[in-house]
Amino acid sequence: MRPASTARRTPRLILTTAMVTAALAGCTAGPSVRPAVIDNDGKPDPGTSTTAQQVPLPPLAEPQSPSIKWEDCDEATRQRLGRPSVPDTLKFSCARVPTTLDAPDLPGRGLSRLSVVKTGGGPIPLVVVNDVDGEPGSLYAARLAASLPPEFLQKFSLIGVDRRGTGMSAPVQCVPAEIRTDLLGGDPAAGDLEAVVDAARKAGQQCAIELDDSQVAMDSWRTAGDLEELREQLGLDKLHALGRGDGSKVLAEYAVRFPAQVGRVMLDGLPDPAPDASAVQESIAASAQATLDAFGADCIAKGCPLGDARAAVTAVADRLRAAPATTTDGVDITPGIALYAVYSGLAQRSRWVELAEALKTAQTGDVTPLAAFAEPVLKDTRARPSRLDGTLATKCNDSATRLSAEELTRVTTTLRDKYPQFGVFAAQQLAWCSPWPVRREPLPPAGAPGAPPILVAGTATDPVTPEQGTGRAADQMPSAVTITWQGAGHGALSLSPCVTDATRAFLIDGKIPVDGTLCPA
Repeated sequence: MRPASTARRTPRLILTTAMVTAALAGCTAGPSVRPAVIDNDGKPDPGTSTTAQQVPLPPLAEPQSPSIKWEDCDEATRQRLGRPSVPDTLKFSCARVPTTLDAPDLPGRGLSRLSVVKTGGGPIPLVVVNDVDGEPGSLYAARLAASLPPEFLQKFSLIGVDRRGTGMSAPVQCVPAEIRTDLLGGDPAAGDLEAVVDAARKAGQQCAIELDDSQVAMDSWRTAGDLEELREQLGLDKLHALGRGDGSKVLAEYAVRFPAQVGRVMLDGLPDPAPDASAVQESIAASAQATLDAFGADCIAKGCPLGDARAAVTAVADRLRAAPATTTDGVDITPGIALYAVYSGLAQRSRWVELAEALKTAQTGDVTPLAAFAEPVLKDTRARPSRLDGTLATKCNDSATRLSAEELTRVTTTLRDKYPQFGVFAAQQLAWCSPWPVRREPLPPAGAPGAPPILVAGTATDPVTPEQGTGRAADQMPSAVTITWQGAGHGALSLSPCVTDATRAFLIDGKIPVDGTLCPA
C-alpha cells in the first residue's frame, strides 16, 4: 500500500511475486490514468497511514449464535426477479431484520425492518449492497450468485440487502406518478430545467409530508449503521461484503464508522467524493458519452443493424420531440425519458444487444422496448416500488449541494453544449435536491485508517461511477488496493474474468493483488 499522502495512486511493484496469484493471469500492473486528487477533498492525514498498514486482512470465521430467522421465499423471490430469472439450482431464504430508524428530529429511536435475501450454500455470510438507483440488493445478489464461479457459493452465502428506503425495506413511495416522469424529463436539447425544477419542488413538498421526521433518515451513513446491526444479528465478528457503485459508498462509510468490524470487503466502483457536485455530474455525462461510443463500437463489431449509436440516440430524441409517444400501457415517453432509458441500458452491459434492438425499433416509432429500460423508475407498485423515490431521498440527504436557478441554468447550458446526448440528463439531477433539507450533522473525514486492506475495482468506461471518481475515492482510503478493468459498462465483477478471479483470491484465499493492477477489456 502507498503512503496516505500520495496525490496520484501508482502501482506498488515491491509486493513479492508470491502475492500475485495465478488467478490474476491476464492482468497487468500499469500506470494510473487518474488525475491528481482534488485539493481539500478529505485525504486522510499522512500520520495515520502507518497504523492502517499494520491492520492485516481478517480471517474468515463462521457465524457464532446468529439470531436471524430465515424463511423459505424461493418462489416469491423468483417472481420479483422476473425475466431473465436465475437457475433452479439457486434457492432463496428471506428474513426481516429489525434496525434503528435514527433521524435528528425523530422522537426517540424508532424501529425499521431491513429486508434481506440469502442464497448459496457456503458457511460464511457475504453481505451484498447495490446502487440505490439500481436493482434492490436482494435481487442484485441473486443475479450475481448466478454469474459467479462455484467457489464463491461453496465458501459464502450471499446476503442481498434491500437498503433502507428501497425494495422491500420500508420503501420510500412519496413522489406522485406524474412527477416521476417530469423529474426525468429534461430534454437533451434544453437550455434550462424549469420544468424539472418545478417537479422537484412538488416532489420535495410531497415527500416532506409523507415521510415527516423520517425524511432525513434515508442516507448512506445511516444505512451503514443498518449493516452493523445486520452483522451482529448474523453472528459475525467481522463484516465481509461486496458493494457495487453507490452501494460501495455505504460500505466505505461503514469502514469509517466501524473500522474494527471490517472484514474482507470488495468495492466494485465508488462514487466520486469530490465536493463540487457540478464537476461530478460533468464527469458522469462525459463517461456516459464514452460508454455510448463503446456500445456503438461493440454493436458494429457484432454486426448489429443500428449504425452510428450517437446518431441513433439523437434521431430517437428528435422524433419524440416532434411527436411524443405513448407505450401500450399508457406511459408517455419524452426525449428525456428516452435518454434515461438509454443510460440505464448502457449501465447494464449484459443488455446491450437488447438496447440496440430497442433503439432500432424506437426509430420506427415503437418505443415500448426502449421504455422497458425506464419502467423500474416510472412504475410503482407494492411488489416493485419505483426506484426513483428512494434514490431521490438518499442522494439528496447525502449531498450538501443546492444550486440557485442561475447556477443551474449555467451548468445545464455548459453540459448540453459539451455532451449533446447526456449533458442535460446529468444536469437535471442537480435540480432534484433544490427543495430538500440539507444535512445538519457533520460527518467525520473519509478514509477509515484503521481498516484492513479493501479491494477497490474501477471500470475504465463506467457511466455510473466513472473510473476517475473511483480513483479519487480510493485515494482517500489508506488501505485501498485498486484493480481496474479496461472495459465498459457499470461494474467489473462478473463482467471481467480477471477482476472476478482477483476478487475470488482476495475474498476466499486472502491474497491481495498488486495495487494498480490492470485487467484487459
